[in-house]
Amino acid sequence: MSVSAPDLTDAFVFFGASGDLAYKKIFPALQAMVRRGTLACPIIGVARAGWSVERLRERARASLAEHGRDVDEAAFARLAGLLRYVEGDYNDAATFERLRTELGSAAHPLHYLAIAPSMFEPVIQGLSRSGSARGARVILEKPFGRDLASARELNGVLHGELDERDIFRIDHFLGKEAVQNLLVFRFANTFLEPIWNRNYVKAVQVTMAEAFGVQGRGQFYEETGAIRDVVQNHLLQVIGFLAMEPPLSVHGEAIRDEQVKVFRSMAPLDAKHLVRGQFRGYRDEAGVDRQPDVETFAAVRLQVESWRWEGVPFFVRAGKKLPVTTTEVMVELKRPPLAHLGTEGHNYIRFRLGPDVTIAVGARVKKPGEAMESELTELSFVHHETGDEIDAYERLLGDAMKGDATLFARQDAVEAAWAVVEPILERGTPALEYEPGTWGPAAADELAADIGGWDAPRGETGS
Repeated sequence: MSVSAPDLTDAFVFFGASGDLAYKKIFPALQAMVRRGTLACPIIGVARAGWSVERLRERARASLAEHGRDVDEAAFARLAGLLRYVEGDYNDAATFERLRTELGSAAHPLHYLAIAPSMFEPVIQGLSRSGSARGARVILEKPFGRDLASARELNGVLHGELDERDIFRIDHFLGKEAVQNLLVFRFANTFLEPIWNRNYVKAVQVTMAEAFGVQGRGQFYEETGAIRDVVQNHLLQVIGFLAMEPPLSVHGEAIRDEQVKVFRSMAPLDAKHLVRGQFRGYRDEAGVDRQPDVETFAAVRLQVESWRWEGVPFFVRAGKKLPVTTTEVMVELKRPPLAHLGTEGHNYIRFRLGPDVTIAVGARVKKPGEAMESELTELSFVHHETGDEIDAYERLLGDAMKGDATLFARQDAVEAAWAVVEPILERGTPALEYEPGTWGPAAADELAADIGGWDAPRGETGS
């Protein structure tokens, strides 16, 4: 077993250094951390690409030019000086012996497994056998299993070599400024708490819409689908933030404790409350095996069976090739009793979590004229990125280096979330074809018919 590491990480190791995730996300985060002065330890890339450290530095520069905000020459010079490279197969013990040599005197490394989940087990075992897991922390990329049984099997492998407090299951969605803003808005404002319950809330909708397709990830999508890709993790986490009770603090395990309670209070999903869809043309995408039943769209209706939320329906919808690209939460309030004031159109609170950050309140005001009638208006705050924000990966890597697991998924939360979606993982419900640029199959409208239908978020259009 590992020894719980102290606050200071003294080496950062990332497996999959030649991969897509490193190119798009990790190198930009590393430069940002170097620039802010939060990363000054050796950075060791591990891959089986036949590279050298010079080739790794070239890859880092290309990544920053394409996916970073810029190439900061001073910061990049420091980053390049910290980079090391270890070549080797993840099934070969010699790879991990070379890594142990490269780690030198580092006693508390952080290992980031930016690799396929099928390689988690051999890498964890290789780290352990070479002594590289001693005093270490490990970051794992989702998905954390494919279902409840495989999640438990993975956790068994991890706990055979590491303590839970040294395991960091990363979901970059939780590191986004907008998602954290959702949590702060809920608990930092007195006016919200009295109405945040079944007495005033009519329904809650969460939509994650993407106007584009699978973008070259056809093979991944064939194995995953929308439910495993975003519903089981990203969107259930958002429901957790919306439905949780006030945490005892914003530090330590308090927030994660309350999220687990929400997941455990959710009734397992029923296939009759699920609509799966596949956009027309999906089977022409690169890497797709022309399987007819992979969902690129999923809509579900779920229930949080707690005192606060009993009887309030929660709706989750996610899909590709939809009209816009945005992630949005709509909390619809019950209508007031004075119908003669013209209360068609309910009060609501709307959170847009991307691409920009919006917090809006839908309120009714007097309609101009002699009649005592009202009309709906929206009061909103919109925050546009200024360039000073901390990127999700930068924030999460920094937290892991400090041993702060608040924004990472805990074992019990992962298993509780899988238990919620387990009944709908088997593809017994047909994937209904829908036209690109629409809001999915028409059957999805029936899920929310009793509350007046789905909200249609506004966002960025385009393919």
